[in-house]
Amino acid sequence: MSVLDALVARSLPLIPKPIVRRVAWRYIAGTTLDDAVRVVQNLAHLGATATIDALGEFVETADHAERETQQALATLDAIAEHRLPAYLSLKLTSIGLAFDRDLAEQNLRRILDRARSHGLFVRLDMENSPYTTATLDLYCAMRESGYDNIGVVIQAYLYRSESDVRRLAPYRADIRLCKGIYNEDASIAIKDREGIRANYRALLRLIVELGMTVRIATHDDVLIADAERLIAERQLERDRYEFQMLLGVRERKRDELIRRGYPVRIYVPYGEDWYGYSLRRLKENPQVAGHVFRALFRFDGGRSR
Repeated sequence: MSVLDALVARSLPLIPKPIVRRVAWRYIAGTTLDDAVRVVQNLAHLGATATIDALGEFVETADHAERETQQALATLDAIAEHRLPAYLSLKLTSIGLAFDRDLAEQNLRRILDRARSHGLFVRLDMENSPYTTATLDLYCAMRESGYDNIGVVIQAYLYRSESDVRRLAPYRADIRLCKGIYNEDASIAIKDREGIRANYRALLRLIVELGMTVRIATHDDVLIADAERLIAERQLERDRYEFQMLLGVRERKRDELIRRGYPVRIYVPYGEDWYGYSLRRLKENPQVAGHVFRALFRFDGGRSR
C-alpha cells in the first residue's frame, strides 16, 4: 500500500459522493431489491450462493427501524419468490438496537418468523464493539426461544472472541468468521496483521473442534490456504463449512474456489444507504484508493469527461 493510497483512504469523507460511488459501485448490487435479485441470479449462474444485506445506516427512530424491518421482510419474500440460493444478512442496529433493545428484539422475531415461513435463514451481522455483547445476547435469546434459522458472526481481531466462541458452543452455532473492519481501540482489538491472522487460525480450529459450522469469510490468501488444509485434514463435510467473500472483491479467487469444488457464498449489499458501507469497504482496501484519486481528475461538475 502506497503512502498516497493511505492518504486518500483517510480523506474519503471529503471526496464528493459521485466520485466515491463511481469507484465503490462494484461492491454494491444497486439501490433497489430488484438490483439485488439480478446480481444473485448472476452469481448463481457462476455456481455461487449469496447472502443479501438491505443496507441501513444511522437508524435512530422507531419509524426508521420499522422501514428497515419492512425492507428485510421484503428481501426474504423476494428470495422465496425468485427461489434464490440466498439468505438474509441483518444488522441489528438497522431494526432499533442502538436506541431500544426491546424494539430490536420484537422486530427480529418478526423477521425470523417470516424467514421460517419461507424455510430461510438469517445471519446477524456483527457491528462495532458497543453492540457485540447485545448481538450475542439476542442470538442466544432467539435460540432459546426455539429459532434455529439464525446465525451470527465472530470477529477475529477482538481479544474476546475465543470466549464468545465457547459461549456459542452449546447452541452448535452457525458462525461466520471474519477479521473485522471497524476501528477498535487497542485495548480490545489486535492491531497487527500477523496477530489477527494467528487468532483467525486459532478460532477457525476452535469452531471446528467444538462441532459448529463455520463460514470462512476472508480474502486473505494465507488464511484461505490454511482453511483448505484444515478442511482436508479434518475431512470436513460440505455442510460444515463454506467460503464467503464480498461482492466485487477478488473475483478471480472466487471463481478459482468454485472451480475447485468449494462452496462459496457472496455478500450482496443493496439499498439507498450505500455510502457508509462503501466508505468502510474502501478504507478496508486502501489499494483501491488510487482509483478514487484518478477519478478526481476525470470529474467535472458532476460528470466524467
